[in-house]
Amino acid sequence: MSGRPGFFVVTPLRLVGGNGTVLIQRGWAPRDAQDRTRVPSLPEESGVVEVKGHIAPPPLRLYDFGGAATGAIRQNLDLIAFGREFGLDLKPLSIIQDADGAPQDGLSRHWARPDVGIQKHYGYAFQWFALCALMSGLYVWFQIVSPRLRARRGR
Repeated sequence: MSGRPGFFVVTPLRLVGGNGTVLIQRGWAPRDAQDRTRVPSLPEESGVVEVKGHIAPPPLRLYDFGGAATGAIRQNLDLIAFGREFGLDLKPLSIIQDADGAPQDGLSRHWARPDVGIQKHYGYAFQWFALCALMSGLYVWFQIVSPRLRARRGR
């Protein structure tokens, strides 16, 4: 995040009523430069917890250096293998925890906005307006200016 190494912290959350478990993407924590195997200690909550966030696909796979990862630090999180490892019935989605109303646990929640490709649409709009301007210019030239110039030469 911003050129610093670190972790995206995820936590499984069992849904009320026993309707399965959903993965919560809680935020980002910097990596300890002295001990790379140390994970950040976060306060644990017990009982019913309310999480404010939005639904998102599970974490994306980054570089895959081979082999299935286990333990607290993983390069990629395979949702099915993670669920099997801990005996969880994980839903095929996750919740990205919003910064509003989140606990003060030291995690950064500056989530990247999805690229919806709006720049492409600006390019298309410019292209169409440029073509319309070209057609208007050609119409004015061939229908108005050129006939008048021919008429003047003919006099």
